Amino acid sequence: MAEKGSSQGSSPKYAQRIDPKQEALTPQQLDSMRKAELAQWGKNVKKLRGRNVITGLTIGGIVLGIYGYTFYSVSQEKFLDELEDEAKVARANYPKTAAN
Repeated sequence: MAEKGSSQGSSPKYAQRIDPKQEALTPQQLDSMRKAELAQWGKNVKKLRGRNVITGLTIGGIVLGIYGYTFYSVSQEKFLDELEDEAKVARANYPKTAAN
């Protein structure tokens, strides 16, 4: 049941948000607000740190995978060896002149 004297459309005073820059608050009130914010931040730090570690390891794994794959694929390429062999054959078959 609704309490006597309370209007149905108004929000309760204990759940009202305040802006410390616009309202005149005492230093004790500001201090208690800071302590509450730090307590909330402290609860979320472990979860955020875990997510950040997982994200960092995932990105690092992807980077190392790309790096490794690049070296692996470049080491298997033989077209430069084939070009070098063709160049040797062309130099051997090229007629010798006094300038060579």
